[in-house]
Amino acid sequence: MLFPEPGRILPLLRAVGADPDLATLERAHYLAMAVQDAAVVSPARDTWWRDYMHTYLTACGVPEEQCAALATEIDATVRAHSWAHVGLGAREGLAEVAALGLPMGVVSNSDGSVEADLGRLGVCYVPDVAGGTRPGVPMRVILDSAVVGVAKPDPAIFRIALDALGVPADGSVLHVGDSLRYDVAGAQAAGLRPLHMDPYGFCRAPDGHDHVRSLADVAALVAA
Repeated sequence: MLFPEPGRILPLLRAVGADPDLATLERAHYLAMAVQDAAVVSPARDTWWRDYMHTYLTACGVPEEQCAALATEIDATVRAHSWAHVGLGAREGLAEVAALGLPMGVVSNSDGSVEADLGRLGVCYVPDVAGGTRPGVPMRVILDSAVVGVAKPDPAIFRIALDALGVPADGSVLHVGDSLRYDVAGAQAAGLRPLHMDPYGFCRAPDGHDHVRSLADVAALVAA
């Protein structure tokens, strides 16, 4: 649902002659995730953002000979709270899923900021004990790996969510995510049914799990 903030990335791209639109930026994200999924060795915590950015920049039209240096610059200067752009159609698609009336939650590998960011951006939130409403879709739980101490693809983070939602660990529970390595593999390990958010068909191992192009597709699939 959230992508790197264009306001932090675009000035650096424009400085080297690239000026992608929002759709191109989102496509670059999905390609970068697919390349990381295909890596033989799991991305390292200290280098994953720089490596992600290298593919992202190439997909945005940055000349290959400039990508490494620019990715290193972004790695050093654009990190904290940089995932703050709501994807095209994400709010509307999430509202369509919520309208089905099913228990919902968020499971994120993040840095401790995801719940605040989702709430601040009006995407979704966990209602307080007083039951007050806010912009966005109410969720029963929003889990951040940095807060709970375990990250996808470890099935333990999914079990925490399942307990909070009060639902069983079986194929009746869908997990939607954009990473084959973290989301699809993690959901399968937890006994859930993964839906790979793969709008451009970049998945390197498409067999054995379902794919969707948007949250609106998720709503249509569940409704059917």
